[in-house]
Amino acid sequence: MKILVAEPLAKQGLEILRAHHEVDEKIGLSPEELAAIIGDYDALLVRSQVKVTAEILAHANRLVVIGRAGVGVDNVDLEAATKAGIVVVNAPTGNTVSAAEQTIALMLALARKTAAADSSMRKGEWKRSNFTGVELRGRILGIVGLGKIGQAVADRARGLEMTVIGYDPFVTAEQAALHGIALVELDAIIEKSDVITVHVPLNKATRGIINAENIGKLKPGVMLVNVARGGVYDEAVVAAALVDGKIAGAAFDVYEKEPPVDSPLLTAPNTVLTPHLGALTAEAQLRVAEEACEQVIDVLAGRSARYAVNAPLLTPETSRAIAPYLPLTEILGRFAAQYMRGGVRALTIDVAGDLADHDASQLTAAALRGILENATSEKVNLINAGFLAKNRGLTVTERKTSDAGTFASLVTLTVEGDNGTAVVAGTIANGEPRLVRIDDNWLDMAPAPLMVVTRHQDKPGTMGRIGLILGEADVNISSMTLSRTAARQDALMLLAVDDDVSDAVAAAIRNHPAVLDVWVIRAAPER
Repeated sequence: MKILVAEPLAKQGLEILRAHHEVDEKIGLSPEELAAIIGDYDALLVRSQVKVTAEILAHANRLVVIGRAGVGVDNVDLEAATKAGIVVVNAPTGNTVSAAEQTIALMLALARKTAAADSSMRKGEWKRSNFTGVELRGRILGIVGLGKIGQAVADRARGLEMTVIGYDPFVTAEQAALHGIALVELDAIIEKSDVITVHVPLNKATRGIINAENIGKLKPGVMLVNVARGGVYDEAVVAAALVDGKIAGAAFDVYEKEPPVDSPLLTAPNTVLTPHLGALTAEAQLRVAEEACEQVIDVLAGRSARYAVNAPLLTPETSRAIAPYLPLTEILGRFAAQYMRGGVRALTIDVAGDLADHDASQLTAAALRGILENATSEKVNLINAGFLAKNRGLTVTERKTSDAGTFASLVTLTVEGDNGTAVVAGTIANGEPRLVRIDDNWLDMAPAPLMVVTRHQDKPGTMGRIGLILGEADVNISSMTLSRTAARQDALMLLAVDDDVSDAVAAAIRNHPAVLDVWVIRAAPER
C-alpha cells in the first residue's frame, strides 16, 4: 500500500512504515497540492501543522487511516473522516513526559522571571531588584484536563510542594486523588488558583476557558500557562489583562495562529513565549513517531489500533474476546439483509454468554456493516457504520444477557423492515464460526461465501429434487443442514455451494411444488 508522510517524522518511524509499504515523504504541501495527490494513498501521517480538512478528505478515495504523531487531533476533521470510514489514530502517550516537563519549565520561568532577566543580562545590565520572583511552594496549581499530561504535571508539581486542584468532568475524585489532585469545578480553578495550566483538546467546550466574561474572577497575581492548544485561552483578553496588571504573567507554547505573527501576546509584558516546543524533545519525537506508525501498520493490516480516536477504545482483553466474532457478526448482517429481501428499518443485536461481559459496540458496527454494505455506494466499515445507519434512520438496539442457552456465547440479529422480521444467530465453536439459527429454525453449519436457503414442505424426494436441479446446473454442494418443525411439515434447508446460482436456477427450485421459498445468499463481501 502507499503511505504519504506530510510532516517530518523520526527516521525510526519511517523505517517501521517502509518495512511494510511504499512510503512517500512530501513535506510542505499546500492544501491544494495535498488534495490533488491524496487520492493515490492508503494512509496519511501528519503532526500538528497540516490541516486535514473535509475538502481534502473529499479527494481521499483510497484513504484507510490517518496517523497523527502527537496527542491533539484538532487539525483533522474527525466528522468528515468518520463519514468517509477513515480511522484516525494518535499517539497520546509518546509526548506525556516532554509536555509535562515543558509545563513545569514555563511555570518556573514565569515565577522567577527567567526570560526577562536573561534579556536584561545580554544588554549588559545588572538590575537584580527588577527580577524579584515568587516561590511556587505552597501555591495553588489549577489544572484543567486530567488526562495523562495533566496527571504528569500534577505529579511533578507535588515535588515542588504545590497544592494541586483539578477539573475534568470525565475523571473521578478517586482517580484524581491518586495523583494528589483535589477535584473541583471549573469556577473554583478560575477563582482559587495561583497558577492555571490547561491540558485539553480544543473544542467548543474548551475554547476560551479564560475569556472576557470570567477574566475578572481570576485571583490577583495569577499566572497562566498553555502547553495544550491555541485558543483555549482568549489571547487578546489575556494580553489586555497583562497590560492592566490583572495577571502577573503568562507562558504560552501554543497559539491561536501558528506562527503567531499578529498575536497580542508578542507585545504584552510579563510573558514567556516558546514556539510549540511541548513535544519537541528527541525522546518524544521518537516515541510519537513509533506509536503512530505502528498503529497505521496495524490498521492497514486489518488489526485494531490502540488509540483510534474515532472508534471505541477497547481493552486488550475485550479485543481478544470479540475478535473472532467480528467476521461472524458481519456475515450475520449480510445474511439477514439478503434474507429480508428489502430495506432494513431496525436492528436488534443480542449478545449472550461470556461475550456479554465485554464492550459490544464493535459487534454492532460489524452487523451494520454487513447490513449496509450492499445498500449504499459509500465505503462501509467499523468506523462509519453507525453514522451511516443513523443517517438512514435505521434504529439500532443493543442488548446483553449472561444466558446463552447451550452456547458459551451467542450473537443474534433481529432485523425488521418492509418485508417483516428475520432472525439469524451464530457462535464460535472450536475456533470456527457457525450459523445456528434462522428464524425459529435451529441448525449448525459453517457459513460459506455462497449459500442456498430453501423453505419447503417436508416430503420425500424434495431434497433430492433440489439437489438434482443444482446438479444439472453444475452447481456443487459442499455441505448442508436441515431443520424442520415436525415430520412432513415445513422444513428449512441450508446448503453451502461452490458455484454461483443463477436467477434461472433459483426460479427452477422455487417452481417445485413442495418449495415454499428460496434464497441465494452471498455471504462474502463484494470487492
